[in-house]
Order: sequence, then structure tokens, then C-alpha cells
Amino acid sequence: MNDFIFQNSTKIIFGKNTENQVGIETSQFSKKVLLHYGGGSIKKSGLYDKVIQKLQEQNIEVFELGGVKPNPRVSLVREGVSICKENDIAFILAVGGGSVIDSAKAIAAGANYDGDVWDFFSGEAEVTDCIPLGVVLTIPAAGSETSSGTVITNEEGWLKRSALHPSMRPKFAILNPELTYTLPAYQTACGITDMMSHILERYFTTDKNVDLTDRLCEATLKSIIKNGPIVLEEPINYDARAEIMWAGTIAHNDILGTGRTGDWASHDIEHEISGIYDIAHGAGLAIIFPAWMKYVYKHDLNRFVQYANRVWDVEVDLHNLEHTAIEGIKRTEQFFQSIGMPITLNEAKIGDEHFREMAKKATERWPLGNFKKLHEEDVYEIYQLAR
Repeated sequence: MNDFIFQNSTKIIFGKNTENQVGIETSQFSKKVLLHYGGGSIKKSGLYDKVIQKLQEQNIEVFELGGVKPNPRVSLVREGVSICKENDIAFILAVGGGSVIDSAKAIAAGANYDGDVWDFFSGEAEVTDCIPLGVVLTIPAAGSETSSGTVITNEEGWLKRSALHPSMRPKFAILNPELTYTLPAYQTACGITDMMSHILERYFTTDKNVDLTDRLCEATLKSIIKNGPIVLEEPINYDARAEIMWAGTIAHNDILGTGRTGDWASHDIEHEISGIYDIAHGAGLAIIFPAWMKYVYKHDLNRFVQYANRVWDVEVDLHNLEHTAIEGIKRTEQFFQSIGMPITLNEAKIGDEHFREMAKKATERWPLGNFKKLHEEDVYEIYQLAR
């Protein structure tokens, strides 16, 4: 196990009707807030009106910026930064899923910076401090409600890049599983895939003696595998929705990565796909992760055998460990397919015309991954395997 420092200061407020606490929680930080959200879903559901009411009850002045898209755009982030600077706004409230929260984090970073916010994503500057933000989560998926990172897409060149800093962790996150009842099945499935991928990025490590976090990862994966199909069949099953919502947070709040080095190549490889094709991140991961597994499993066969056995209950074939590992990868694909995810680029109507471009862009700054270092040709081969 590696040395580590773990600190996650986000206050989690979990359960039924917890969105009613949003005004009180926000008032502890500012009386002026930027309310950030996506499309019209929170207005149709009545959540928008409830949030506005609770903020007004605390005499909080509300500025609004809606319109966040999946794979959030830097152009809207820049608009939010301008609103915050022009109105001296000291708090951002994100109501939505990972895209909204990531956009809010980028605004929070840019509001304290004199240059262009994209500098943080291009590597020209580092985040040093953010104005605080809070979250009302509506889509369990990205885990951004307690994470220290954000991912933003730049329309110029369709680059999808990340930035990290501890001050990006929201001050509070309100998680009411009831708010997820009306999520479309496809969006729910994308979220399930995303949170599983966050765990897998941490699980596939070359670090030794990490049995505790191995077991935590495996338990969280098995809980998602059990409850995911239930929420798809029974959308208003509170208990299953609660398990999925909490799993999405645990998957990405860093506890599962303590003492070990994660990989993250699959995320970087997928970012190039969703950057160009605007595919849902979870759907892209359902395609790329099994392809990555097929490409690297021989690098540490025993870890893939452990994964197959402990997560998918594959009986270990002592005479053919490779067969056991491959069966675990196969069952991963089958699960993604069973919940309605594409498992090939062809299914997503993505051709090979940009493979070389994407492989080059993905590796232009440094090789990808830690489980096995991947260079341009490696990434190109993974795209080929994902066809």
C-alpha cells in the first residue's frame, strides 16, 4: 500500500426531501448565488421552483445560468465567469448531474482568475482557489458532487480536458434518490456505466498489498451490478435508487483509491470520442473499457483473474488463467449490453475516420495510464478493438 493523504470535506445530505435544506445550507456561505443548471427537466419536475423558493426564504439573491449540455462547453463556463465577476457573486449552486457540476466547478475556478478559464485545462495555469459551490444532485453518475475535478469541452478543436484542485470539492451535496425517479432509462444506464468505470480505473493497479481497497471496490461494483437492473425495471424503487446514488458518490470521492495508483487511460481515450462525437460519456466508456481490458489484460493476468472471480463469480480455471480473465471481460461487456449500452463504436454509429487523430490528441502531452503506459499506437489499436 502506498502512502496517502485523504481529505474530503463535502457535507453529504442524503435522503427524502433533503432538497428542502438547500436555502439554509447556501445561506451559510453567501446571500448572492449563481444558480447553474441544464435544460428544462428541473423546471418540468418542479425542482427548480422548490429550489428558488428555499433560496428566497433565506433572502438570497439569485442569478441564473441554464443551458449546460452533456460534455459541458467552455463557452458557457466563460459566460458564468463573467456573471460572477460582474455581480460579485461568491457562491455557485449546481442543480443537476455531473455536467452541470463540472461546469459550475470551472466557473468557480475562473471567477478567481484574471486570465481565460481554459488555461486551467490546457495546462497553461493551475487552479489555486475557487469560490465555494454546493450541489443538488439529480443524476447519479459522475461522482462530481464530492470529487476534486472537472472535465470541460472546448468547441475550438473539440478538446475535452480535465482540471483538478481540492477547492473544487463542493461544500455540500444534497442527494435525494427520489429526484432520480423520472430519469430516462438510457440516462440511468449511462450513469451506472460511468460509476462502474470510476471504480475500475482505481481497481486496475499495479500496486501490491491493497486488499482492503480491492474488497471495497469489489463490493461497490457488486452492489451496482445488483441494483442497476432493478432501477431500470422499477424506476421508483427507492431502496435500489438509494443504493445506486450512494454508489456513484463512493465510486469517485477518492476513498476507493487510497493507497493505490489508478489507471485512467480509458477515461482519457473516451474523452476524445465524446469530444468529437458528443456521445454520452457513460456510453463511450461502455465501449472503450472492455476494449482497453482486451488490450492490457496480459500485463497483469492475475489481477484480471481476481476481477473475474470476485466481481463476476467466474470459477478460476487453474489450468487456463487466461480463459478466466477473458470470461471476466466478456461478462463486463454483457452487463453493459444488458442495461442498454453500446459495446462497439459501430453500434454508436462512429466510424474509423478519426482514430488516428484521436490517438494523437490523447497522447500529445504524455503517455496514458499507469496500469500499462499507452502511446499513440497503443491507443489507436484500442480504438480498433472497440470497432
